[in-house]
Amino acid sequence: MAVGNGLVDVSVGWGFVGTGGIAKAVSAALEQAEGGHLAAVASRDLTRAQEFAQARGVSAAYGGPDAVEQLLADPGVDVVYIANTHPQHYAPARAALLAGKPVLVEKPMTVSLAATQDLFDLAEKQSVFLMEAYWTRFLPGTRALLEQIENGAIGPVQSVHADLGFTVPEDASRFHDPEIGGGSLLDLGPYPVGLAVTLFGSATAVRAVGSLTESGVDRHIALAVSFEGGQVAALSTTMVARSASKAWIEGSKGLIEIAEPVHSVPSFTVLTGEEPTVHEHPVEHGWKYMLEHVHECLGAGLTASPLIGRKWSIDVATIFEEALTQVGVTRNLETLPDQG
Repeated sequence: MAVGNGLVDVSVGWGFVGTGGIAKAVSAALEQAEGGHLAAVASRDLTRAQEFAQARGVSAAYGGPDAVEQLLADPGVDVVYIANTHPQHYAPARAALLAGKPVLVEKPMTVSLAATQDLFDLAEKQSVFLMEAYWTRFLPGTRALLEQIENGAIGPVQSVHADLGFTVPEDASRFHDPEIGGGSLLDLGPYPVGLAVTLFGSATAVRAVGSLTESGVDRHIALAVSFEGGQVAALSTTMVARSASKAWIEGSKGLIEIAEPVHSVPSFTVLTGEEPTVHEHPVEHGWKYMLEHVHECLGAGLTASPLIGRKWSIDVATIFEEALTQVGVTRNLETLPDQG
């Protein structure tokens, strides 16, 4: 892989850690993206790794307790995508950074603010690329939306209302099991919270209300957040009801409504008192834009994304930490290395 000129001269080889639904979706998007290919797969279950790899024409599949180490030692792996369950992001991401491998970590990056900070500290120390996989930021719809705001279409933005939710079956362990980071906020919250942080930056205060399941994760949660520039946000997630799953961005001259589902920004409408203007941006394999951004960053020799970098991830993690603490969620937190 040649870097340093803003382009990747040779296709970037991706190593995937995890073989679940999100890994399958991102691998399909990788097939559509320019500049990269799947090179290897790692899973705790060797059979699952082999099946995932074979379905995609890849021969390198690693399984068992040393799977991540084997993947990191594979010379065909240029960058690692961490796609396993939330509490299992931290350890392989840290191992990849120590091995000098650029890393894209599925959101949320970790289940604690301290662990997220530690990963960025290590990435900076190692001068290795690290980014959280907030794919929504790179979609054509998001780019067009932010351009409208930057050009003053609705005046200075003062507030945002955003929600995301649906009814989750009782046997969906991804949502209900606290040992794998269950709950509505960690799974769905990166989208409404990520939108607010993208627009406003760091929060100055977070107020959260919600209720918990019998297993101790949040069923639904509502946040009121204030930001450094004086803006406010009303954000919510749920796994026990069908929500509108939309967003309203409010400015001094009008508002922008993002259509359902808010995380893929299929269209948005600008309302300023005149004839509404609808902007259509449907996409397929939407993760490809994020992957191509990573390729561009690596080609330019960057160690951080200029769009979704340390500050964005820390700002989101800070809101999550405060909100979950307020509603009484206790999590299976990562064990950080001894800093002494």
